[in-house]
Amino acid sequence: MEAAQEEFLARWPEYFSTGALDELRARDYSRLDQLGQVYLDYTGAGLYGTSQVREHLQLLETHVYGNPHSRNPASAEMSEWVERGRRDVLDYFGASPEEYAVIFTPNATGALKLVGESYPFGPGSTYLLTFDNHNSVNGIREFARSRGAKIRYIPLSIPDLLIDTGQLAEALKEKEAGKDCLFAYPAQSNFSGAQHDLAWVERAQAAGWDVLLDAAAFVPTNPLDLSAVKPEFVTLSFYKMFGYPTGIGCLIARRSVLAKLHRPWFAGGTITVASVQGDRYFLAEGPEAFEDGTVDFLNIPGVEIGLKHLRKAGIETLHERVRCLAQWLIGELESLHHSNGRPLVRIYGPGAQGPRGGTVTMNFYDAEGEVIDHSRIEQLASRERISIRTGCFCNPGGGEAALGLSAEALSACFNSPAVAGRSRFTLEDLRMCVDAQSTGAVRVSFGIASNFADAWRFARFARSLCDCRAGALR
Repeated sequence: MEAAQEEFLARWPEYFSTGALDELRARDYSRLDQLGQVYLDYTGAGLYGTSQVREHLQLLETHVYGNPHSRNPASAEMSEWVERGRRDVLDYFGASPEEYAVIFTPNATGALKLVGESYPFGPGSTYLLTFDNHNSVNGIREFARSRGAKIRYIPLSIPDLLIDTGQLAEALKEKEAGKDCLFAYPAQSNFSGAQHDLAWVERAQAAGWDVLLDAAAFVPTNPLDLSAVKPEFVTLSFYKMFGYPTGIGCLIARRSVLAKLHRPWFAGGTITVASVQGDRYFLAEGPEAFEDGTVDFLNIPGVEIGLKHLRKAGIETLHERVRCLAQWLIGELESLHHSNGRPLVRIYGPGAQGPRGGTVTMNFYDAEGEVIDHSRIEQLASRERISIRTGCFCNPGGGEAALGLSAEALSACFNSPAVAGRSRFTLEDLRMCVDAQSTGAVRVSFGIASNFADAWRFARFARSLCDCRAGALR
């Protein structure tokens, strides 16, 4: 490894500037090396630092915190933490409190559901989205469809899995005047790591669209400045950013657009007054109107602690480190071949120098060119104490584009007599239905505690599969 690291540093000398993250790993993530674990699933969940947990625990041990929906001392102190949390999130992303509001949700999915159920879709509206979206963004189409809106997907270009910009530009021109239309896309693909151009936010807005930016996979290792890029809605999960606490995400929404959102119900803290006999309710002002009752108030101080942790690490430093590691790993994997010359790995998305984040997604092929089942790769990596993720990562469009699954094949599968009337349908059913093609991939992702040794360990694991045969792997 030492020789490989010397060569790596010679090619990526900018990695030297990220040395503070090695000190952070030794101080806050020493359990990784103590347990001999290689964690490469940061797009699945960030890792928490020991100092975050200790600071939060100290707060809980030395204060009395109550439900913020009251004015007693314990509640008042907690209310201040909630409002501090909102202000700190806005400050971290450079968002003006006059222009944006922070609505706490259970996760990014909760934030997306909030937009979907509240957005004023109707006949003549369009929900425009890219193939490359998380299922929680795809799911909004069901709200849109139920209210008579049109659903339109923009495909990805092959092989880089970037947005087909020609089709997107044409679709944006087709907005019906006077209708509320929503365009949704990810800043970074959670499938391939491809980073999609943030300039589309302003271009869509200029054409009259509201824009929903899914930032969940982007913000853990990239800066997002909402004073420069100003979508109507931004969704994220804090555990993706700094590991702890789980169970809290947020919707960052422009105040000007909150007025046209209409929730289909009301709950606990969302109202100021509700009456049984009078059959009326009145929503609270601002973010509270969109939060589902009592927020996860004891964990909200952990958000401020986590953001402080990221500030200390330096998001630009973190971005530089994962860029170097991802580029090196892509080069190593692409160099691996079986003795007969066949490549071992196929990588999906932009090349090493393309617009991508610290996520590398691939499939492995044996010496005969047969795909090795992704779940088998995960099992083999687990034996080496390497944590990766496999499947389609809740991003079916990205997976379908990468794996070459056609609309015709999928339609024939889902409409076949064997499927009709079934309440359950598994990935194994899908694999058999599309002629045993691969239905998933292997994903490696870098984050705050990653170092060269992690990347090297995975590259060594991959090399061990050269000259293998899929059916013989044990």
